[in-house]
Formats: sequence, C-alpha cells, structure tokens
Amino acid sequence: MPEEVLFKSESDQSRADIAMLLRRVADNLEDGEAITLKAGSESVTLDPPARPTFEVKAEREGPTDAPGELSVEFELEWDETDGEDGSGGQLEIE
Repeated sequence: MPEEVLFKSESDQSRADIAMLLRRVADNLEDGEAITLKAGSESVTLDPPARPTFEVKAEREGPTDAPGELSVEFELEWDETDGEDGSGGQLEIE
C-alpha cells in the first residue's frame, strides 16, 4: 500500500524541548484529545482511537563495522475506518 506523508518535521532540538513536545502528546493522549502537529504554515490534526497500536523501534543505520546513526522511533498506528488495536507483548520503558 502506498504511503502518503501528511506532515513531516525534522530539526535539531534540545532534550528538554523534545521532552516538552512528547509530554504534550502524552497529555493529549491521556485526556482523549486530538493531536495537532504544526511547523510553519503546515499542520495536521489526528485523533487516535482509545487503543491505537504503539510501536517502538531502536535502530542503527550504516555499516555494521563502523559507527553509524542511532535512532529511537515512537509510532502510533490505527486504521482510519475502524481503529482496531494490534497485538503484541507488553512494552516497558525504563
């Protein structure tokens, strides 16, 4: 299935600023509110269902025998039509 990018933003930010943005997303999720993403003149509002699929991925990109780029990705997924949740083991973050 082709992917349509509805919004994208990438910028260097302090750990504190990133934490503030993630905290706002967490607060909206906890309160059952939609999430609006804005950067410049672009914006998109998404309203996750009560039980979206939550994917966490840690990656290293680059050659296996040399330092590469590390990343951690947090992703919420849901079907636009019915919002059914996925399955998997219980995630813990320490």
